[in-house]
Formats: sequence, C-alpha cells, structure tokens
Amino acid sequence: MPLTPSITDWATQPLRDRVVIVTGGAQGVGRGIAQAVLGAGGSVMIADLDAEAGKACLKEWALPERAAFQRADVARERSVQALVKAALTRFGRIDGLVNNAGIAAAHGTPLAQMPLDEWQRRLSSLHGAFLCSKHALPALREHGGAILNIASTRAGQSEADSEAYAAAKGGLVAFTHALAISEGPAVRVNSISPGWITTDAWQAPARRRTPKLSRRDHAQHPVGRVGQPEDIGALAVFLLSALSGFITGQDHVVDGGMTRKMIYAE
Repeated sequence: MPLTPSITDWATQPLRDRVVIVTGGAQGVGRGIAQAVLGAGGSVMIADLDAEAGKACLKEWALPERAAFQRADVARERSVQALVKAALTRFGRIDGLVNNAGIAAAHGTPLAQMPLDEWQRRLSSLHGAFLCSKHALPALREHGGAILNIASTRAGQSEADSEAYAAAKGGLVAFTHALAISEGPAVRVNSISPGWITTDAWQAPARRRTPKLSRRDHAQHPVGRVGQPEDIGALAVFLLSALSGFITGQDHVVDGGMTRKMIYAE
C-alpha cells in the first residue's frame, strides 16, 4: 500500500500527476480554473470554441508539457468524443473533468417571445455536462476521478427574463447530486455556484479590459469585493484533489456572502 502523501505535498501540489479537462477553459472562469490546475501541479486540456483564446493561453502559460488546447463544441457529441480522445492521446489519462462551457449571459428573450431554438441553445451548458461526463467517465473511473460542474447562484435566485439560464444552472446542480450517487464511489461529483465574478481581464488578449467596478459594487459584498476567477479556481483545485475525498454530490456557493444578505428596497 502506498504511503499517504504528507500535508505539505497536498498543500503545494495537490493535483500533481493528474490530468483535468476544462471546458470553456480559454477565457473567464474556465481560464481561472485551468490556471489553478496548472499552479497545483496538474496537467490541463482546455476546450473552447474560441481557438484564438485557446492558443493565447498556451502561449502565455508556456507549459507545453502540461497544457494543451482542443477546439470543441460541447453541445455536439462527436466534438466531445474527439475532445476526450485528444486528452487521452496527449496525456494518457483523465483524472478530472470541469464542465464549465455554456452561454454566459443570464438574460435572454422574454419567455413568451422566446423561440424553441434559443431555449435549447441556452441549455447548452447542461447538454455539454451530460455529453462530456458520458464520454469521460470510463477514463475517470480508472483513476478515482472527479467531475466538477460550474453552476450559478442563479440556480437559487433570479432576475426577470432569465428562465432558460436558471433552468440550465439549476439542472446542473440536480445533475451533480444524481450523478454522484450513480458513480460513487469510483467518481466523485460536485458543483460550484459562483456569484458575481468579474472576468474582463481574463479574456483573449484583444478583448481584455480593466474591470469598471465602483466602490459600491465591492461594498455590497460581505467580503468587501467582487469575485475573481482565481476564487473559483482555488475551490476547484480542492474539489478535484484528494483533499476533498469525503465530499461528493454537493453544490458550493462562492459569492462573497451575497446570497446570505438581507436586501430591502430603499
């Protein structure tokens, strides 16, 4: 029986020798997670529709032995199959899957005017989580892997005209606990529900901007600031690693305390 890694090893490189696929990993929260995986000693296959952003990541990271990019549409099964095959060909194994890709905008057409194809397109994150999990599971089972679904606090609270987005994110939370029961103990499955995360500086180089945030934007969060992709990446590393070996089927809210705050109209 191998010796248990020391706390020092886990704290410094909890994903050493592990391979993680991050969908939507070239920009925004996905990029924050991918960089956190690399920082924790892991290897990462980022999948994204934006090839420019994906190639920029590889150039900036300059870690060709541990980082790769595959252009993929997670809503198309053949594209997902090609992604999983590319990860196995490149790295020889898959230990983690982060289902992050999907339409980022919460607001859409009012429901009474929404065509069916827009509704289905806005559910792409849920479809993608299903397809990616389906095809990655055989490899994940081999090494006691973990799946992480990126949901949203919109799964539990809403603004007007966000029904499709809320349905997709709420579906991801439910998908998480159902799959955790089906795949345990071989594969752990958890989700993260981010709140307000500013991603302006985490885009492809040509689209990067300094975030325009006011003092009030920060102050309305109990922690005193708006979230960053690194905040999600830090928890993602924990949930993908052996450090969280007793955690599965859970949704983890990362919102600076906003959903615990009583808010009254002024």
